[in-house]
Amino acid sequence: MHRYLVQANDISHKEVGKFEETRYEKLHNEVFENSYQASALVAEEIAQLIKDKQEKGENCVLGLATGSSPIKVYEELVRMHREEGLSFSNVITFNLDEYYPMSKDNHQSYHYFMHQHLFDHIDIKPENVHIPDGKVLLDEVHQYCIDYEMKIKEHGGLDFQLLGIGRTGHVGFNEPGSHYNSGTRIITLDHLTRSDAASDFNGIENVPKRAITMGIGTILKAKRIVLLGWGHKKAEIIKDTVEGEITSNVPATYLQQHKNTTFILDYEAASELTRFKTPWLVGQCVWTDELKRKAMVWLSLKANKPILKLTDRDYNDNGMSGLLAQEGSAYELNIQMFNVLQHTITGWPGGKPNADDTNRPERAEPARKRVIIFSPHPDDDVISMGGTFCRLIDQGHEVHVVYQTSGNIAVTDAEALKFAEVAKDMTADTPSVFEEAVEFLTNKREDQIDSLDVRKLKGLIRRRESYGATRYIGLDDKNVHFLNLPFYETGEVKKNPLGEEDIQIIVDIIEQIKPHQIYAAGDLADPHGTHKVCLDGIFEALKLLKTKPYMNDCWVWLYRGAWHEWGLDEIEMAVPMSPGQVVQKRNAILFHQSQKDRVMFQGDDSREFWMRAEERNKATAKLYDALGLADYEAIEAFKRYHF
Repeated sequence: MHRYLVQANDISHKEVGKFEETRYEKLHNEVFENSYQASALVAEEIAQLIKDKQEKGENCVLGLATGSSPIKVYEELVRMHREEGLSFSNVITFNLDEYYPMSKDNHQSYHYFMHQHLFDHIDIKPENVHIPDGKVLLDEVHQYCIDYEMKIKEHGGLDFQLLGIGRTGHVGFNEPGSHYNSGTRIITLDHLTRSDAASDFNGIENVPKRAITMGIGTILKAKRIVLLGWGHKKAEIIKDTVEGEITSNVPATYLQQHKNTTFILDYEAASELTRFKTPWLVGQCVWTDELKRKAMVWLSLKANKPILKLTDRDYNDNGMSGLLAQEGSAYELNIQMFNVLQHTITGWPGGKPNADDTNRPERAEPARKRVIIFSPHPDDDVISMGGTFCRLIDQGHEVHVVYQTSGNIAVTDAEALKFAEVAKDMTADTPSVFEEAVEFLTNKREDQIDSLDVRKLKGLIRRRESYGATRYIGLDDKNVHFLNLPFYETGEVKKNPLGEEDIQIIVDIIEQIKPHQIYAAGDLADPHGTHKVCLDGIFEALKLLKTKPYMNDCWVWLYRGAWHEWGLDEIEMAVPMSPGQVVQKRNAILFHQSQKDRVMFQGDDSREFWMRAEERNKATAKLYDALGLADYEAIEAFKRYHF
């Protein structure tokens, strides 16, 4: 077993789910609480391989991947080089792929990516770096790919291949239909692959349609393969790859034929694996309250029965006889879980004054709470919890909405130009900055970063849309705060890492308000990652503030954004909405006109934000109804975070 897998045994049970041979899983995988831990251990294995080769006087040949998955691995390797003296003088690298056509100096090229994240920060010899050339002439590509294969063979093959996985199941850019013995070649990219890359290119129309990629056969010849998978968006394809049959429709399944492959996953990426999603189908379970709830919700939906109508046979036929034996009868189990779910529902998200709060999600006191709603972008508040936002105001709480970033990158040039031209016409008699903005936007190159004035303009567009929405639902302007966190203000899709200045700004606003409730975006499926960075900033701020006396009275509730919803077994507070409140929420979202008709970062969902939020809330209500609970028009869902 490899070194980092041995070390995983030292990580607490909460931090790692150990691999178990089951009848479902056909690939070795290790599951970690987060990608930080996992990436550090993968980097350690790579570093040890490099050192072992150095001791033998041999070169170390690495196959490297791009994309978001390996970034933390590269960061750790750079740290080892700087702080521990890890040398890459004997390392030869071959990258998996490159867009075609693509120039090396384009910021979206994998050549640029690799130098930015790794090669510019280590002592690797330039002649030992090999990345497919995205500018080779089309009639020369075939021979170029043959030569790329020969270079790998000349160096003795790949000692270690690092992989990510796309949602089509591609490794490298080997899309569905790729043959198991395919070599390096040019390939046409799947629409879903291009859709996933659209945010990096400011629209799918700008994503290249082809790429040069190592083949499946090339990858399978590597002596060691490690595939990284992070986040719930990869969960379905990870399940298909690990538990499914080998098929060209999911090229990653070919890895089942490799004798030395490990998948390194976080919990979200592993969440659809049978041993995590339905462990009672795998073997005996320790029936915690959380697992009991998860299993009974699953059983109710699978059997298409309300919880109170589940029978002993339903439990026994679906791998839950152990739970039934432990609890005594389906009757007792059903009532117990029905009550748990019923108690998540409340029309009083800030707590109901002068009421028994024993079985309510929130405390009754203080009756009037100070509330912070953190919103990563200037619309997540109303998209994700617009109905609850309105309830909190209507029920007399002191509500503050805090927009963490300007959101300027999500305003299209066309939208900004429209506003700039209006302002220019309004100030026609006086020279103004809007003339320069119109000039810049009219002549902007495809790869050009917005000027500071244009960024400011786009930020102001989103700010004024936010005021429109918050005024509509009755919030005073003095309770609207714009943090403009510095990490976001790069002018590019790629942001800076979260810094101390960002965290301190969040600390300051919490200190100023001293809230009894904090609502934050717990949605990590955001296509460009801003939600996660904003959430990390809040978590870091809470660590710094947790000893403050007022924090003893502060509860944190996490909502999900436009891309995902909490599972029914995870929801701890469900706030129902009437038909009128659904319309009110929709109208608040529609104040964000710059995000309505052409959403720049919508992932692979073509619906507008108001539509997907509304349909998601209605779907949650339908699921509650299916379990035999009250039938509401729509429901917003929250999970409590204990800091």
